[in-house]
Amino acid sequence: MNWMKTVTGMLIGAALVGQVWAAADLEVNTPAISQIKGSMQSRHGALAPLYASGAVGLTKDGLVALRDANAVPLPQRAQANQLVSEENRDRGQLYKEIARANNHPEWEAEIRSTFAQRWIDKAQGGWFVQKPGGEWVKK
Repeated sequence: MNWMKTVTGMLIGAALVGQVWAAADLEVNTPAISQIKGSMQSRHGALAPLYASGAVGLTKDGLVALRDANAVPLPQRAQANQLVSEENRDRGQLYKEIARANNHPEWEAEIRSTFAQRWIDKAQGGWFVQKPGGEWVKK
């Protein structure tokens, strides 16, 4: 019978987390969020050709990855790696800031997960996205 109490408690807890999570404002804006979005937007022009070539893809965890380094000429590879690193830094900060702006820093993982799915859903045809199992597919 203890296992039943444990399972019931887990289900109730999960339901409560879901209710709390449903209240998150993902469109919240603060000066910090605005600055991060601006940085990401200004970088997008440099990343777009890398998405289109398949060199860079959108990961299942809300980041970007250099998935095919051979698609980038060697002299430009360091710059591509730098773009990916800067984009991932901003994405991580964006998730953290949105959670903080909602007064629930503990929601960062859920916010990241929600944005990961949004990025993948909005990816242009021909871009590579990572499936939940880790494999890459061309959208």
